[in-house]
Amino acid sequence: MKEKLYELIQKQQETLFAMADQIHDDPEYDGEEYHASAMLEDYLEQHGFQVERGLENWPTAFRATWGQGDGGPRIGLLCEYDALRGLGHGCGHHMQGPCICATAIALKEAGFENPFQLVVYGTPAEETRSAKVSMWESGYFRDMDVALMMHGGPDTCVDEKSLALTNYLVVFKGQGAHAALAPEKGRSALDALLLAFNGMEFLREHVREDTRMHYTIKETPGPTNVVPARAVGEFSLRSYSREVLNDVCRRFEQIIQGAALMADVEYEITKEKSLDNKVPCYPLNEIIMDNAAACGAPGLAPVRKKTGSTDFGNVTNHMPGCCIRVKFVPTGTSSHTQAFVDAGKSREAHDAILYGAKTLAGTACDLICQPERVKELWDAFEQAKANA
Repeated sequence: MKEKLYELIQKQQETLFAMADQIHDDPEYDGEEYHASAMLEDYLEQHGFQVERGLENWPTAFRATWGQGDGGPRIGLLCEYDALRGLGHGCGHHMQGPCICATAIALKEAGFENPFQLVVYGTPAEETRSAKVSMWESGYFRDMDVALMMHGGPDTCVDEKSLALTNYLVVFKGQGAHAALAPEKGRSALDALLLAFNGMEFLREHVREDTRMHYTIKETPGPTNVVPARAVGEFSLRSYSREVLNDVCRRFEQIIQGAALMADVEYEITKEKSLDNKVPCYPLNEIIMDNAAACGAPGLAPVRKKTGSTDFGNVTNHMPGCCIRVKFVPTGTSSHTQAFVDAGKSREAHDAILYGAKTLAGTACDLICQPERVKELWDAFEQAKANA
């Protein structure tokens, strides 16, 4: 059956490459990926999928479904297609949609005897507003038993886990005054911001080792002879556990409150983004990598023990999931760089689409043919979450 899946994927290759190249050459951003989403929606619709265009408040999100019989494993396939403003497709998202479409269509046309359901989600704005977060909160993704993705990279591997993330914007509001003639009339917002920075440094000693805390000044306060009436800071807090991070966030918010009290200023605090950590599903990782090896994917590498933050974590914090990273650039090449853009239409990038689709289709095949493995994945996922 897997050889048949491979053939069905290969048959689509010219269309897949053309779609990927078009998305690459027409980068779209931050929920405005109208061309890319329409192209993928049309392709799935042409191949018999029922497509829902526009989900929640995201006009470029979509959900495409097809099922054989009643019940069976519910295979979730997710893709992104947004680019990086000022750079283009420096993260390789242009490959994801064609790869996921090829996977879904091959599974549909392969002729399985067992019942199963396919659910394809198009998820915009991963790099910015992280559509998966609000989509999950609105009830999407719960129609899947397992969540699968593909991503281009410098090696073919899977991630063990990702960092939960909470970003804050903090605005301190003081009282301006002449710094030399009447400093007593001023209340420095910048003092409060610097106190907040110092508070975070003291906090570092009393958090779990995997906690990460970053900050920067968002707006420059002004000249030295004026007591700053306004100071704006951005803060990022991360941990491999959402539960741990929630407590760090509570303590951080107390630091901001304390800094404002010490400087005698007011403040506004806004939570800008909140991403959950990926809970590892080790048996699924093994199935994925076995299928990557079986289809001949290049550059097989050990699991990435640590990675950054992604809104895929807001899905894989709640269910078994995995993203196969497929090699298309030299080992060591960083994403979000011109090197990723330059390699985006290379033969290696085109091949990565096919290898990714074959890997995911093979993984889905294992679950469709052995549906009892889905429960095994859920048992392992629940155990890993309990141990996080």
